Amino acid sequence: MSSLAPALEAFFTQRLFQQLQASPHTIGAYRDTFRLLLVFAQQHTGKAPCQLELDDVDAELIGTFLEHLEHDRHNTARTRNARLGAIRSFSKAT
Repeated sequence: MSSLAPALEAFFTQRLFQQLQASPHTIGAYRDTFRLLLVFAQQHTGKAPCQLELDDVDAELIGTFLEHLEHDRHNTARTRNARLGAIRSFSKAT
């Protein structure tokens, strides 16, 4: 199993749900962010999401992902920054 999968699971179940008691809307928004990020990472690394390691999701990949959100998906800066907030929250928890 990859190092990313258990870290993401712990982030959602322990950090967001139990410790922070985040709202269902927040958890859903974070879920959507990581769903998009994992699909993007798969396209750029060639690894299935279940094979991704924490090291695969580096600053370069995240920067490219954020550019993808703005330019290809036509997200506003506000949406892009919300996605970045979710990724930062995860990185602080790991």
